[in-house]
Amino acid sequence: MPVLDKIAAFKDELTATRRDIHQFPEIGFEEVRTSGIVAEQLQSWGIEVHRGIGKTGVVGVLKGAKGAGRTIGLRADMDALPMEERTNLGYASKTPNRFHGCGHDGHTTMLLGAARYLAETRDFAGTAVFIFQPGEEGCGGARAMIADGLFERFPCDEIYGLHNAPDDEPYRIGIKPGPAMAGADFFDIRIRGVGSHGARPELAKDPIVVATHLVSALQSVVSRNVAPIKSAVLSVTQIHSGTAYNVIPEEATISGTVRYLDREVNELIRERMRSIAAGVAATFGVEIETDIRNVFDVLVNTEELVDGFADAARDIVGNDNVYIKTDPIMGSEDFADMLYKVPGVYCTVGHAGNVPVHNPGFVLDDGILPVGASLLARIVERRLAV
Repeated sequence: MPVLDKIAAFKDELTATRRDIHQFPEIGFEEVRTSGIVAEQLQSWGIEVHRGIGKTGVVGVLKGAKGAGRTIGLRADMDALPMEERTNLGYASKTPNRFHGCGHDGHTTMLLGAARYLAETRDFAGTAVFIFQPGEEGCGGARAMIADGLFERFPCDEIYGLHNAPDDEPYRIGIKPGPAMAGADFFDIRIRGVGSHGARPELAKDPIVVATHLVSALQSVVSRNVAPIKSAVLSVTQIHSGTAYNVIPEEATISGTVRYLDREVNELIRERMRSIAAGVAATFGVEIETDIRNVFDVLVNTEELVDGFADAARDIVGNDNVYIKTDPIMGSEDFADMLYKVPGVYCTVGHAGNVPVHNPGFVLDDGILPVGASLLARIVERRLAV
């Protein structure tokens, strides 16, 4: 079975919806217009709609025509990134410093396509739950929906999601059983020293000097504390301090991210970061405050469900275009938090183009829309077959 015929028939409408959302991108928990489009389309197809879950999240509920049964959840993220678009597309972002540079406009559209198809066919027994999540880009949108009672109000037996992949062959679907994507912490380390005139450094406790020592020391955390057979990343991505050429400032801030595939490794890294910061503070006689917060957990695909998901994928793209990944990646995805509550699978779907996501020149291939929509619809039909 190729792309589902009914979905192929309205692929132009999917493209129009995706491009409309693309022109008016909204970042985490500001997806008012986007969630409105989602809710209106779901309602127009006779799907029960619930709004305001996790602030701007939307959930649609659809019962199949073949009687009672289990419940399958399908999830898509809706938020854009706070960055400029540099694609020169005719439908480029109309909002400064807002860009769907990760393709979430495509994910939203794919789930809308699956919802429309399932509403028109209802060829399943049980219930499909369509979860449109806000704030995936480090804002904690999945956790916000869960805290708002997502799975208490809409219990799911299984849940599925996907992400576009411009680094893979077009319409090739990859699935990694078990741990598939890294968990992530963000950190801010604030150094409070003593300021002075730039010509009188002996009167200062220079936070910039302290910051440079601290950045260097942090680079030893993974290389000298984490076992080589374990995977982890610690990256300092920001240093902020100072306002003038001739003033030694009082404060400096170091920020960055930690990625991990093992919770014990993450705890080790956190402990070492705090210990190093305390030691550097004592050495230089300054105050250092270390704030480390978890934003994503490790994304773990339920191994027992991978084969069934792969079978659904083969229905859509053929045997040769479905493969099992052997290695996890150190990128993160907050669908992980939903998978800790409900068993399920998350996959990647390749598409044309060679510019990576989170790049100002990223362009989503609209050809992926009916493929992703068909995959999401097909997993419901397979898992809820009579």
